[in-house]
Amino acid sequence: MAGRRVADWRFPTEKQARAEETARNMSRAAQQKQGISDGVHTTYAIGPADPMPDSYWDAVLADPRAEATRPPPSSRPRRLADARREAIRFECLRCFRIVEVTVSDAIKLYGGQAPTRDVGRKLLEQGCMSRTGSRDDDGCWPDIVRT
Repeated sequence: MAGRRVADWRFPTEKQARAEETARNMSRAAQQKQGISDGVHTTYAIGPADPMPDSYWDAVLADPRAEATRPPPSSRPRRLADARREAIRFECLRCFRIVEVTVSDAIKLYGGQAPTRDVGRKLLEQGCMSRTGSRDDDGCWPDIVRT
């Protein structure tokens, strides 16, 4: 049912009118803070939408703390050339099949820069007996066996 007057919905409620007045006051204060008064624009601080000067990026990249963002060597993928043992043993975490290959043979087949996890996945690729029905989940989950 409509209000008493036909055009009641056209006018803001008392609460809406106060909210709009507060918003106008806040925008006016923000403009004065930035140095904009009466439509005259003066200098202002750099905001998030403004482009950053080149000197800023030079300072960021020259900061020694920027080196700390690189992952530590232990979290980087291990390469075949870095292997310390003569042979590497891979086990499937789903079907528990084990494949062992010498490091020299693996380097001949896949190259020294190949990550050991990828080599394990390729060696165990065709033999997993545990199937889920989803082609994305099928296949072995290689894990390096520490002996």
